[in-house]
Amino acid sequence: MRPRGPRYSVHPPPPPLAGLVDYFWSLTDAPSHSRERVIPSGTIEIVFNLHEDQFRIQRPRGSGEECARFRGAITSGPYRRAFGVETRAHASILGVHFRPGGAASVLGVPAGELADTHVELEALWGHRAIELRDRLSAAADPAQRFRILEQALIGSLSPSPNVRGEVAFALGRLGAPGVEVGDVARHVRLSHRRFIELFTERVGMTPKRYSRVRRFQRALGRVNGDGAPEWAQLALDCGYFDQAHLCRDWAEFTGLSPAEFLRLRSVPVKDNHVALPEPTTSDSSNTPSRAAR
Repeated sequence: MRPRGPRYSVHPPPPPLAGLVDYFWSLTDAPSHSRERVIPSGTIEIVFNLHEDQFRIQRPRGSGEECARFRGAITSGPYRRAFGVETRAHASILGVHFRPGGAASVLGVPAGELADTHVELEALWGHRAIELRDRLSAAADPAQRFRILEQALIGSLSPSPNVRGEVAFALGRLGAPGVEVGDVARHVRLSHRRFIELFTERVGMTPKRYSRVRRFQRALGRVNGDGAPEWAQLALDCGYFDQAHLCRDWAEFTGLSPAEFLRLRSVPVKDNHVALPEPTTSDSSNTPSRAAR
């Protein structure tokens, strides 16, 4: 579900980015809620906070969460589970949502090195990341910011930006009902072990995990309308064994039951986000346990 209202906009990528980037996006008003949970999508984002030079990310750690602080230009790696963000300072946010496997050609590092973590863009691009954020902050409107961001990404493209053929084929197949990782490996003529290594390096998670994420995303796309779906039939349609199987994956990827998720999803947010209730004073997950800087 895309957020309602004028504060959220998306922009399609131009060639030669179209095969690597899914879309650019912009948020121009801070939400009224203070926390959101970000759900795994199998890909990577670059995100800029143009209002404050800081992000606060709540990441899974053991049986709880840690709160880490980053400067206002970060890469968000391909997470296997949901993580949290604090949103009160998000009055002006700009992002790049890559296609699975597409970020390495722009960022210059394998996706596997970014798995389950956030990295400041400065660590990858040096002072150029700071200059880019400054230019984006000074731009007049989202349209101008999108143009600046397009040129920055085009200037960062590797000489051979296309996703490797075996990985591109696997991305198109994995997650579809009945498709097994071993079958895909045999089709691309790689050993099972080599296929897993190559896919994990380029995508940031194993093909089995990616297949589960995409299956969950397919189910998620079927429940974005009003009202609760017929969960048992939805599970079968999306390739789950039964409703209990779907609910287990739902809880693992979101930290919520399907019913809880639908209730919270009534608050407009960007794709793959869900607004969370305000924490109570006894909520220890809102207390930073370790800072990244």
